[in-house]
Amino acid sequence: MPLTEAEELLGLGRPHPAIRMRPDIDGYPYAWNDLELSVTQRAVSEICIRLRPGSTTTLPPLVLPDSESYPSTVLREDLIAGLDAADCRHDVNDRLTFGKQSSILTYPANVCAVFFTPGRDEHVPHPERLYLGAIYTHTRLAPLIP
Repeated sequence: MPLTEAEELLGLGRPHPAIRMRPDIDGYPYAWNDLELSVTQRAVSEICIRLRPGSTTTLPPLVLPDSESYPSTVLREDLIAGLDAADCRHDVNDRLTFGKQSSILTYPANVCAVFFTPGRDEHVPHPERLYLGAIYTHTRLAPLIP
């Protein structure tokens, strides 16, 4: 989808500071609260939802009808249990699993979930456990050369 079409649906997005400096730069997000759409060649190339454990996540009504915000505290084991209950296949994403970070990829949708230990200012019941910090997927871009 072109960025212009996304903005028609969601309203004007808040561009990343790099875009403000160089409007032709690729790979940086436009944000609508906690929804981010990265743009490559003026088309959406990635969809991401950022979460902060211990707070709420705010999304445009088009994305989350009847509720613009919801609790964003999701434990890694709770998300995995939900995926298992729905019979959604998933594997550890080795590229994004290291240190105090863990990641999984779901199939066949190729949605990536990234988990972190919370920061000091994030008030959660179990600060030593891993919480969902971002969930994203890349879109399929048309070939660059016809």
